[in-house]
Amino acid sequence: MAGPLEELVARILRRVEQFKDEHGLPEVEVRLELVDGSLHRLKTLSAEPGFGFLSFCPHCGEEEEPEEVIVPLGAVRELRIGARDHAHTVGFVGAPGANAGER
Repeated sequence: MAGPLEELVARILRRVEQFKDEHGLPEVEVRLELVDGSLHRLKTLSAEPGFGFLSFCPHCGEEEEPEEVIVPLGAVRELRIGARDHAHTVGFVGAPGANAGER
């Protein structure tokens, strides 16, 4: 049985898929705002490492190195789901290792 954090992330991922389907969108963009006011355009979201922490990979620019950010759940202020901004090349992928064929 999944713990509360795993269930929360699974429900967020399901909500992203529901939003995409409800609005007939081929791709969506998910943004996560932290309590410090920083806003991150997400590539992936994961319940790892657990114990009150979650991780995400933000999209990075062509000249930037990829990174994973691990934050306490209490550091998350808001998640926003919307149509993909076509100025960006890629939308939300989902869980790490997911691709369009696995959804």
